[in-house]
Amino acid sequence: MATNSISLSSIFLSPLLPAATRRLFSFRQPRAAVTCCHSSSSVAFPKKKKHWKEGEYPGFTEQDKSKKRTPIKNIKKKLDRKSNAKAWVNTVTEALSDHIDRKEWVQALQVFEMLKEQPFYQSKECTYMKLLVLLGRCGQPGKAQQLFDAMIEEGLEPTTEFYTALVGAYCRSNILDKAFTILHRMIELPYCQPNVYTYSILIKACVDASRFDLVDSLYEQMAERSIVPNTVTQNIILSGYGRAGKYEEMEKVLSGMLEKPDSTPDIWTMNTILSLFANKGQIETMERWYEKFCSFGIEPETRTFNILINAYGKKRMYDKMSSVMEYMRKLSFPWTTSTYNNVIEAFSDIGDAKHMECTFDQMRAEGVKADTKTFCCLIRGYANAGLFPKVINAVGLAGKLEIPENTSFFSSVIYACAKADDLIEMERVFKRMKEKRCQPDDTTYSIMIEAYRKEGMTDKIYDLEQEKQMMSASEKLELMPT
Repeated sequence: MATNSISLSSIFLSPLLPAATRRLFSFRQPRAAVTCCHSSSSVAFPKKKKHWKEGEYPGFTEQDKSKKRTPIKNIKKKLDRKSNAKAWVNTVTEALSDHIDRKEWVQALQVFEMLKEQPFYQSKECTYMKLLVLLGRCGQPGKAQQLFDAMIEEGLEPTTEFYTALVGAYCRSNILDKAFTILHRMIELPYCQPNVYTYSILIKACVDASRFDLVDSLYEQMAERSIVPNTVTQNIILSGYGRAGKYEEMEKVLSGMLEKPDSTPDIWTMNTILSLFANKGQIETMERWYEKFCSFGIEPETRTFNILINAYGKKRMYDKMSSVMEYMRKLSFPWTTSTYNNVIEAFSDIGDAKHMECTFDQMRAEGVKADTKTFCCLIRGYANAGLFPKVINAVGLAGKLEIPENTSFFSSVIYACAKADDLIEMERVFKRMKEKRCQPDDTTYSIMIEAYRKEGMTDKIYDLEQEKQMMSASEKLELMPT
């Protein structure tokens, strides 16, 4: 079964690629690094002339020696106590900020509770707002509701912004009924009226759930309350209609945007439309829309070109992919991490390890930083090419470069193990994934189930399906407010 065994426990670094490797797409030579060397012997600094003898200081007399300050009782203890208290406050607040930045909601709430117990604690609106937004982004609407209620109990007045953040928390978890309940509560409060951002968040949630009937009712509410949809709101609608295949409605919205000065199409509109057709593989339609937006006077940006490169790469249209990259060079647009990732992914999907390595080599030579997606593509590419020892090299290099290990990363390694028919190592990586608190997703389970099905291991498939159902049920319970 395990003819190609992968031993990720003995990872070693991948060898450097040969210098004579031909570059892909006639890549421009990387700019030479400029090194500035300063010789210590080139400049001689004159020795500073002393104006007084050693041990003597200007303005110091015998009379000054005789003066003594009145001693302050326990001054050292008081200063130490003050400095320690100040340092502790700074440490706790900085720790809270760090956890919020790293989206570690559990640790952030723990530090916040510890902070609230201190005598110097004062309620701050900005702290609550950051935590509400964090919990919403981390899919914890129940915790967000608890935090909101605690804020009210502390005496802080709720505002439109606080309610909007709470609406966003429920919308991100697709709990629309609760989000609409909060909207109606806002309408009843004179100083917490919903604004265009509140409605935009709700519209996006309805669009993502394909509830276009609710979208229409929200638009009617906005009109009744004289709230004008902005470009962001319209871009959300465009994206929803496009994903649902409602191209006529999408055209109507775009025509309306061109007629109204408050919601004129922008580069986000252009990128949204291009992404829709790129993801559907409709290259000709994507190109027509690109030309149409350029005729509107909207100039493409780096992300626009990356969308085109990704679309051409998935369709194996390497000549057009190369043309876009050269055009970016001509316009002095930088090749970013996303640019290289799109090219690497294109070769990864078909197992073209040679060109994939050339692209990665060029990426590092130009000093462009690789990220988790880069290594996910490399690992899958080597697996598709059957080069399983290079999978180990890629995982080792990712560790050396301190690439964050998320669910996608572990899923890619599990994919490589499954490709190599090494189910023992696959299970070991799966266990390691859980130890790292990376939650398996549908992709992870489907890869493993398919690998077990190939070997006829029905008991393993049953266990995985049960685990997946239990995890899904527990996630729903966590989402519900208490």
